[in-house]
Amino acid sequence: QVQLVESGGGLVQAGGSLRLSCAASGRAFSNYAMGWFRQAPGKEREFVAASTWNGDSTVYTDSVKGRFTISRENAKNTVYLQMNSLKPEDTAVYYCAALVRIVPAPHVADWGQGTQVTVSS
Repeated sequence: QVQLVESGGGLVQAGGSLRLSCAASGRAFSNYAMGWFRQAPGKEREFVAASTWNGDSTVYTDSVKGRFTISRENAKNTVYLQMNSLKPEDTAVYYCAALVRIVPAPHVADWGQGTQVTVSS
């Protein structure tokens, strides 16, 4: 099991930026692909981005391509989500996840507790 703790959420105006961090502990971080998901009020949790164990390959949902960047530092057991050009529709609770696989569909092994991101118009 991997314990995951997100940070970096907050309130930002549209067009602004935030960087989320997810610190992992427990089983070997570098064994896992890592991902970010989000859940807006009244909506289902959705996939946002994922990175392979070494960061060599990343995938994004279409709505964030070109605006969000996932990265990881295995030496620090940390994965990041840099979010630029934020839009009000990006408002959600963002969850970090340790993934068993990314394709054909992300399969989550462990979840973080989530961090709120609110984008004002």
